[in-house]
Amino acid sequence: MPHVFYFFLALAALLVGYYLYSRVIERLFGPNPSRPTPAETLSDGVDYVKRPSWKIFLIQLLNIAGVGPVFGPILGALYGPAALLWIVLGSLLAGAVHDYFSGMMSLRYNGKSVPDVVGFTLGQGFKQFMRGFSLVLLVLVGVVFVTAPAGILSGLTPPWMNFSFWLGVIFLYYFLATILPIDVIIAKLYPLFAVVLLIMAVGVAGGLIVKGYVFYNWEVAPGASFFSNVHPKGLPIWPLMFITIACAALSGFHATQSPLMARCVGNERAGRRIFYGAMIAEAIIGLVWATAGMTFYPSAQALAAALANQGAAAFVVKDISLTLLGSVGGVLAILGVVILPISSGDTAFRAARLLVADFFGFSQDKARSRLLIALPLFIIGIFLSQIDFNIIWRYFGWANQTLATVVLWSAAAYCVRRGVFHWLVTIPATFMTATCIAYICGAPEGFKIPWTYSYAIGIATAVFSLSWFLASMGKFRTKILLELPCPAAASK
Repeated sequence: MPHVFYFFLALAALLVGYYLYSRVIERLFGPNPSRPTPAETLSDGVDYVKRPSWKIFLIQLLNIAGVGPVFGPILGALYGPAALLWIVLGSLLAGAVHDYFSGMMSLRYNGKSVPDVVGFTLGQGFKQFMRGFSLVLLVLVGVVFVTAPAGILSGLTPPWMNFSFWLGVIFLYYFLATILPIDVIIAKLYPLFAVVLLIMAVGVAGGLIVKGYVFYNWEVAPGASFFSNVHPKGLPIWPLMFITIACAALSGFHATQSPLMARCVGNERAGRRIFYGAMIAEAIIGLVWATAGMTFYPSAQALAAALANQGAAAFVVKDISLTLLGSVGGVLAILGVVILPISSGDTAFRAARLLVADFFGFSQDKARSRLLIALPLFIIGIFLSQIDFNIIWRYFGWANQTLATVVLWSAAAYCVRRGVFHWLVTIPATFMTATCIAYICGAPEGFKIPWTYSYAIGIATAVFSLSWFLASMGKFRTKILLELPCPAAASK
């Protein structure tokens, strides 16, 4: 069977999986279409603004995408076609489940941020941990997603428009997007940007087919399977690939973004299309770019050499797009590489503002209240942008998946409190617990413990976490499932 069919098989699995499995997950949560949403009961014209579901879907897609569904799959492609399995199974069984529950629990809890959502299900200890963990992650994401596009733009513009110039321009845009009402900038521009992102993916996939590239034509060792590890350095697939390919399969950053859109949803029934659907759309984009990495370059070694070029994954994106799509593709590639990080950086700062506002109980309907929180965040961000983040960024993938793991445990606890089948959430939570612990134990930026021992520690921690969860189920069941005041009684 020609290898191109693996691409279409994976694509079909994502689409059919969305149609079927998303309904199973929706049934576990139990949306109530007649229940007033925060966009209706807490409307403030700033963050709680009711928007059409199609527009929310596009904004959610761009918010969660960033550079994740492009850069992550390209780096993950070094491991070979095994990356396709993680993108498909990870997104359907873990990533989209995570996104749906994080968005819907926020929707059910008056649009609260992820620390509060976790606190409602797992308790105050987890809530406090998630507050600090999420805030640090959001500020780091915002800062890193300033420096990356600033560096690209400074290389494309006249000398006087240097790195510092673009750093200031992007920070100014971030500041405006953070404090202005959501329908002033984000709701107007992001649907268009999301369309550009989708056009890039369709164009790249079509270009590979039209120009006759042989899909996944990498050599494997004699007798090895199609899904064998072909990484040039022989790095282990598990847990490294599962951390490298984050946003296209599972990402905790999504849980920090979903509350932004949960505050704009007009009907709980729309959540399946918005939250689960946006994750599947992102997985399709990731599938395209992982396929491009394994098809455009003749070997894993050739892809690794391209990644070692100046610009790393950004260079690969431009190389592939220019070759497959010509000058138009080059423009779209540059737009994509610049827009993607910016579209995640600004919403990262916006989510950080809302997280701090939730912590202190500050209303955000007045501009002065938003400035009171935003100014300190941006002062910290500008200071941090002057520091070399190469070492810190290595920990981002692990921190990202760790946050996702906690949210999955929170969703499992929610299912227990509802009295429904929790294993569809508990199993991916257990697997990701083992993955995150094994990674930080054995990775070069972690504790550098030999992989054999790291695997054992990761599995043991996962077994312990599962045992703790099962032992706590009685306590979960004795508590009434929290429903924050929805009705018109909720104060603005």
